[in-house]
Amino acid sequence: MIAAWIVYRLERPALIVLAASGYGASILGLLAVLSPLGTTINGTRAWLTLPGGFTLQPAEFAKVFTVLLAALWLSDRQGARGLDDPPEARAVLGVLGAAGLVCALLLLQPDLGSAIVIGAAVLGVLFVAGVRRRLLVILLVGGAAAAVSAYVLGVLDAYQVARFTAFLDPGADPQGVGYNVQQALIAIGTGGVSGQGLLSGVHTQGAFVPYQYTDFIFSAVGEELGMLGGLLVIGLFVGLLYRAATAALHADRFGALLATGVVCWLGAQGFENLGMNLGLLPVTGVPLPLVSYGGSSVIAAWIGVGLVLKVSRR
Repeated sequence: MIAAWIVYRLERPALIVLAASGYGASILGLLAVLSPLGTTINGTRAWLTLPGGFTLQPAEFAKVFTVLLAALWLSDRQGARGLDDPPEARAVLGVLGAAGLVCALLLLQPDLGSAIVIGAAVLGVLFVAGVRRRLLVILLVGGAAAAVSAYVLGVLDAYQVARFTAFLDPGADPQGVGYNVQQALIAIGTGGVSGQGLLSGVHTQGAFVPYQYTDFIFSAVGEELGMLGGLLVIGLFVGLLYRAATAALHADRFGALLATGVVCWLGAQGFENLGMNLGLLPVTGVPLPLVSYGGSSVIAAWIGVGLVLKVSRR
């Protein structure tokens, strides 16, 4: 909340400095996790170990600073005919280059889920900026082709391929890579309509679902608070996105791009997380914004909320 308040108070010159320094620090952090300084958890080398037992995940901060950088860049470089003209080609290439560098470093960890989230956020910003639809279609097709090529050429790690296999055939390895999703579905299913009660869920309190406090937090919500509690959490999340989208509709060019980027970032990440908890999407290892445990994710999300509050105020 302090982080949100700080960015809420910043004026545009300070935001420019924050975007540049934050993006640069994120790149350095993503490089650091690939060095001996990085820590591997569950097959992904994405954390830096800090003194006092804390860890830092640079990927979470890369999301918000990439969005902020893209919004600033495209708002300052609209076409020659003004706001209704598509942004300059060099501005679009600059944004794609900045986002592409982050995604490339994420794929080396590998962190496919965060790369997808950043891609969705940048596409949303480009769409609102007025980039020609043909280019957006080319980017979507190119991204899909790159994902298929990575699978066919064996670029993806074995555990990532196994996750997709488990998604396509949930019964293929129920005691191995499919264990998380199977246990999450059981936990959510046993919650029924009203749940087993807070701190009374058998699967939750028995720690049957791995990573239940982070990536699979929604399974705990479903078991202990039931369908009603799950719908409440989803409703609050959708309400947050709706308010941010409303702010974007009534903002200037920079505010519209920034709020749209935050909406696409949080919305894509939330959709990914809920989808993998419900067995509707492959497991990608992204937290549920503002709900999952994890300091890096929570602080980055609050920075995003602070930026949207700034847009709404103006």
